[in-house]
Amino acid sequence: MSILTILPLFLNRIGGPQLIIILVIILLLFGGKKIPELMKGLGKGVRAFKQGIDEAKQELESDSNSRASKSDATSDKSDKSDEK
Repeated sequence: MSILTILPLFLNRIGGPQLIIILVIILLLFGGKKIPELMKGLGKGVRAFKQGIDEAKQELESDSNSRASKSDATSDKSDKSDEK
């Protein structure tokens, strides 16, 4: 049995007391001074991830817009050649 099949079973049963125990363990492992630094790093990572997603969306939109304008220009040229 792999960890990927066991993990969802464990995560479905996490409640309030389990979260408190996990937070206490994290506090003991990293100490009170390191946790704000970890959260700041996590925030920067999430912000960079969201920025990357936004940039990818903009790039996809600009690509689709440029393709649409190229296809319009191509159809205009073929219409003009048909008229002659």
